[in-house]
Amino acid sequence: MTLLHYAPPTSPYLDILYQDNALVVFNKPSGLLTVPGKAPEHKDSLEYRARLVWPGIRVVHRLDMATSGIVIMALTADSQRELNRQFQQRLTEKHYIACVAGLVEADIGSIDLPLICDWPNRPKQKVCYQYGKASLTHYQVLSRDGKNSRLKLTPITGRSHQLRVHLQWLGHAILGDKFYADTANMALAHRLQLHAEKLVIIHPETGDSLQFVVQSPF
Repeated sequence: MTLLHYAPPTSPYLDILYQDNALVVFNKPSGLLTVPGKAPEHKDSLEYRARLVWPGIRVVHRLDMATSGIVIMALTADSQRELNRQFQQRLTEKHYIACVAGLVEADIGSIDLPLICDWPNRPKQKVCYQYGKASLTHYQVLSRDGKNSRLKLTPITGRSHQLRVHLQWLGHAILGDKFYADTANMALAHRLQLHAEKLVIIHPETGDSLQFVVQSPF
């Protein structure tokens, strides 16, 4: 993956929403990698910063560098195992907010398109009916402002770039998307207009339901 002029935001250095002995929940800013890249200049990431505070912290899931919002990490092997199980078995509840190009006609809908890595153009993904993995996204229009639409997105699967590719195929690319929007729509926003706003999990030790919400910054 090529990151031109990688200069992640540093204030706040870590935005911590919640922490206990089992897990830590962060609000990741747009422009910061969730995990380090392969190149030395891409070492700075949410995981790298978290390890400075909790050396044994463990990654559970990721957000794209350009996507902001809620990321949870585990502090023990048992917590990581249980949280991974919840994500894999779709026991978590989550939604995203996105601003997209154009007026989405249907108030609610679903996008069911199989995805695979577009290998020559990685990390981009593409729709592939022959080899792609099943991918499902539900959407709800929250508002329309004349030229663009604001959506609530609920991914049922968790494929790489799923929301970005699905909305491009719907004909409504996410504003500011450097991979999938055309030049005009990419220029309409200074960052990708995609934010992980809500995440609900079951605490891996207590069994209590925990809900985290961070309002979209755009």
